[in-house]
Amino acid sequence: MGTKRQIKLGAILHGVGGNISGWRHPDAITDASVNFELYKKWTQKAEEGKFDFIFIADGLYITEKSIPHFLNRFEPITILSALAAVSSKIGLVGTLSTSYSEPFTVARQFASMDMISHGRAGWNVVTSPLEGSALNYGKVEQQHPSHPERYRIANEYLGVTTGLWDSWEDDAFVRDKESGIFFDPSKMHTLNHKGEYFSVKGPLNIARSKQGQPVIFQAGASESGRNFAAKWANAIFTGQETLDEAKLYYDDVKGRAKALGRNPDEIVIMPGIGPILGRTQEEAERKYEEIANLVSIDKALDFLGRFYEHHDFSQYPLDEPFPDLGSLGRNSFQSATDRMKAWAKEEGLTLRQVALRVATPKPTFLGTPETVAEKLEAWFEAGAADGFIVGAATPRGLEEFVDHVVPILQQRRLFREEYEADTLRGNLGLPIPENRYTKHRQVVAQG
Repeated sequence: MGTKRQIKLGAILHGVGGNISGWRHPDAITDASVNFELYKKWTQKAEEGKFDFIFIADGLYITEKSIPHFLNRFEPITILSALAAVSSKIGLVGTLSTSYSEPFTVARQFASMDMISHGRAGWNVVTSPLEGSALNYGKVEQQHPSHPERYRIANEYLGVTTGLWDSWEDDAFVRDKESGIFFDPSKMHTLNHKGEYFSVKGPLNIARSKQGQPVIFQAGASESGRNFAAKWANAIFTGQETLDEAKLYYDDVKGRAKALGRNPDEIVIMPGIGPILGRTQEEAERKYEEIANLVSIDKALDFLGRFYEHHDFSQYPLDEPFPDLGSLGRNSFQSATDRMKAWAKEEGLTLRQVALRVATPKPTFLGTPETVAEKLEAWFEAGAADGFIVGAATPRGLEEFVDHVVPILQQRRLFREEYEADTLRGNLGLPIPENRYTKHRQVVAQG
């Protein structure tokens, strides 16, 4: 009899939070984004709750109008490597850009973190939407790659990094003191990649971990992003607000993966959620209002502006129709800005209404622990999600979810009570990718 399918859970550790004014909450710890002890506490709480992984997001460009969390926060690989030492089973996933980094360096960094953590590393592949990022890497904004080109770069980039991760076959290091043989040269492989964007010889100077390769995460929702995810991703972050939208995305990406010859069951799709819990529905509503009321309209406009290359929305009347921005935003957060423009047009929204909806969205998952657990189950059973990325919409949101929602999911046999494995791939139910050179050797041997 097959194993019952269960929900996967990740926790995004977001410092003072994704809300532009959340740091003002009475319970917020205002240095949370650079507080290692707090990140350690959150990681251990998520591991106590048997979460599959923690996730650290990142970006490369800020202005004085950026979300407070973005202004002063840990670089993902650094903090995750430190957290590897204070955890034992939970996965460690971090964002890193393919637009402003070199594939050899990135392959080495993630392989090192994978080795340090004994097979718990994951890479959230992003392509850096903001044109201002170019200014931090010796370029001008006009040299920032277009949306389609960013994905062409990313495709070649993943080919290079995954190739480098196979530099060493799993039994290459003999380490025989008697014979003096440290490694088998026939099992070391040079990549010799020469492509449109990268020239990388290799081999990588670190071996594969016990999970073979770091787990590839991706979060693209545009046409290019979906194709990229279907080709490369082991796990996908999504951002749909309704079950129907989530199901459409789920079926679409799994279908694209199947058309590419992949097993869709080996891709874990996980909508991001920011649940707000209360002992009653009314208490949960009050907690949402408390957070929403911290955000002034000026801050909401600043928050909205980031999606449109930090466009200044203060120049428009607040209570007139959302301005016609043409193609602005399509080279940055394409799917998000297209969605906002569609809302505004279809619902006749004003600038004020769009800004507040974007800056203070009411969570889909809001209510008592039982209500939230039931909704998670409904999405999961409907084939709209394989799991969820849990963000803390309130300062104690993660702790409350672990203490009150996880036990209900466990009682319903929807979520594990103990880890199945000690690697990220193992807990996500993903196979270990076979080393390509070992596989070739076996094919040749079999004739």
